Amino acid sequence: MRSEKVEFGGSQGAPLAARLEMPEGKPQAYALFAHCFTCGKEQVAATRIARALTAFDIAVMRFDFTGLGGSGGDFANTHFSSNVDDLVLAAEYLRARFEAPTLLIGHSLGGAAVLAARRRIPLVRAVATIAAPSSPDHVLRLLGNNRAKIERQGQAEVMLAGRTFHIRRQFLDDITAQPQADRIANLKTALLVLHSPTDELVDVDNARRIFDSARHPKSFIALEKADHLLTKAADAEYAATVLAAWASRYTLARRLP
Repeated sequence: MRSEKVEFGGSQGAPLAARLEMPEGKPQAYALFAHCFTCGKEQVAATRIARALTAFDIAVMRFDFTGLGGSGGDFANTHFSSNVDDLVLAAEYLRARFEAPTLLIGHSLGGAAVLAARRRIPLVRAVATIAAPSSPDHVLRLLGNNRAKIERQGQAEVMLAGRTFHIRRQFLDDITAQPQADRIANLKTALLVLHSPTDELVDVDNARRIFDSARHPKSFIALEKADHLLTKAADAEYAATVLAAWASRYTLARRLP
């Protein structure tokens, strides 16, 4: 496996930090990985899954959304739609410099983002979600009482995962206006839904709603006993192995045996 640091321009003009994991030989497919809400490309699940997929000759690019991790820009000016725009630009970067991605993978809110971005990335043939909410506005539950404060004052400092984030009302307005059910119903590509039945942040009923809304071909895999962030190495590696075997039918230049 080879790991390369790359950079491309994001939706708000700031440079976005990315890492491209390459297999030892020629890649048989390129994938794009979208991380969870307020996480980053170095989050343990993103790193482990991306690197595990290289063993199946899949190159994977993961990047920090605008205002997060090593990327430039102000998180306070971002919202779900800007994340989707970042994804589209990441796919364009891959297409221009390497090869267009045929597989999109999203973890948690990143899963909702890849579902939303799919129609704008035309060469994609498969989408996989991991612990994804059926609707992006599910993340509003994390705001607690701060949501009312943001609606009243227009902005607020919110503590999420031990870090403080500045969130504005535009984030609320944008995320509650997403036509996610229609996007899933009209995905027009293969879909794999991976979800833990005991997910402590996004309950498994979200996976059911995604699965029920989608048309075939679609598949569901239960990540039994895994937590939301797939912090155990075995859970991330299992997800990557299943994902790669599934993706071989749709995205690889040569199919796995």
